Amino acid sequence: MCGIAGLIWKGGASSDIGTEMTQMLQALKHRGPDSTGFALYGKPEKGLMVLRFKVAEQEEMATGFDIHRQVVERKAEVDSRLEEMGAKVIEEQAATEYAYRYHFKFDGDLKRLIDYVEDINAVEILSVGTALELIKDLGDAAEVSEQYGIKGFVGTHAIGHTRMATESDVDIRSAHPYWAYPFNDVSVVHNGQLTNYWTYRRDLERRGHRFVSDCDSELIAVYIADRIDQGDELEAAMARSIDQLDGVFTYLVATSDQLGMAKDVMGAKPMVLYESDEFVGLASEEVAIRSIFPREIDTWDPYEGEVKVWAA
Repeated sequence: MCGIAGLIWKGGASSDIGTEMTQMLQALKHRGPDSTGFALYGKPEKGLMVLRFKVAEQEEMATGFDIHRQVVERKAEVDSRLEEMGAKVIEEQAATEYAYRYHFKFDGDLKRLIDYVEDINAVEILSVGTALELIKDLGDAAEVSEQYGIKGFVGTHAIGHTRMATESDVDIRSAHPYWAYPFNDVSVVHNGQLTNYWTYRRDLERRGHRFVSDCDSELIAVYIADRIDQGDELEAAMARSIDQLDGVFTYLVATSDQLGMAKDVMGAKPMVLYESDEFVGLASEEVAIRSIFPREIDTWDPYEGEVKVWAA
């Protein structure tokens, strides 16, 4: 079933967009108890990028001493390869025993850097961006938010997801959001099923695109990345997806300064929208929007086949 949510402050940053998105996703907990993910967009720091990566899955950490040794070794190899490629880490934080956040400087080939780091066994880069920080793990929104210290995150917009695993594993790799590798700051969350997943995936892989899971939702992130690579603006890429991706779906996509929504032509998957002069909120159920706006508000459902994009 899954639940998706998004919000954007049109005129400037929220002082705690992390808590706002946590509340929205916690209100959708019943739609997806397996994992929760956040794509939060903060204020860029000049000349710096943010790297989020993991070196193990959560459930691996309970398997014994050997995995802890491997985690240390994998993280050390990440550091070595970043240095070898000329990336300078300015700040390093351990979000968990297996997930890390780096501020770094790099002016080389970002795709080559990412591919080299991900060549390390079990290492996955979750996101790279000047504004994007992608966080996802097993558990509900309150658990993941507390574990990763999301409260107090200052930002302009965010998207998030609560997952009920139906077609792939319950692990971080299969959780949403997905980063549209290798493009800075592009992330996607999705509710639905894609029936031409394998056909499209094989085509995109033949053209050099990378998949890290067997979750059909990842296809949307890779599709958007492919269209951007071919010169499409975000809204044009999303509009094209309505015609080319088969199935029932509603998805949200975010960039460093935009939030977009797309709904398939059958309109089978729910989406509720609230918009004011300052704020836009979207969610699979109205209860998520009302979790941060407890007063009376007017909401509506987007049309079938509709694409909308808002700017921060």
